[in-house]
Amino acid sequence: MPTFETLPRFTTDLRRLTPEQRHRFRQTVAAFVEDLRTGGGFRPGLRVKRVQRTAGLGIYELTWSMGTGPAGRATWQYGAEIHPGNPHVIWRRIGTHDILTGP
Repeated sequence: MPTFETLPRFTTDLRRLTPEQRHRFRQTVAAFVEDLRTGGGFRPGLRVKRVQRTAGLGIYELTWSMGTGPAGRATWQYGAEIHPGNPHVIWRRIGTHDILTGP
């Protein structure tokens, strides 16, 4: 089972989201975790890609629809495995495209 942690900035960003936006993120994370667990890569609908200009940091973004508002994004990176053979994700930021200025 994949493990995770959140950076303080992620937690602050998450509190700023509406309840509906948090709900959509939780739905997206369920699919994300399933893909991590199976290890076959991420489904195209999750739109996982490396964040530009973060060479060497290994920061990725996950994008989903936030309904009528702008697309939601969360940035993350792999951390050291806590349980051997299971990926560990560090959630960095969450919000809109604006979070990419400081992923």
